[in-house]
Amino acid sequence: MALARAHVIVSGQVQGVWYRGGAQAEARAHAVTGWVRNLPDETVEAVLEGEEADVRAVVEWCRRGPPGARVDGVEVAWLPWSGEFDGMRIA
Repeated sequence: MALARAHVIVSGQVQGVWYRGGAQAEARAHAVTGWVRNLPDETVEAVLEGEEADVRAVVEWCRRGPPGARVDGVEVAWLPWSGEFDGMRIA
């Protein structure tokens, strides 16, 4: 079991469409921890940690988002796992 951490920035119509709540639910369904938040430039930022396959599944969800979202781009930086989170929260 490989552990992974991803830092994700999502652009498009991703604020005001329940993107953060959907990302939180998807992460929890995959036992992925971390946080997700809106940024002032209308993007969404997330840090995700967990088993690599689960983190990758949540990143793939981020490429689609919830109904009503329009995802134009997803930037992903893979970083060393830290184990600092005990759940998934909306920041």
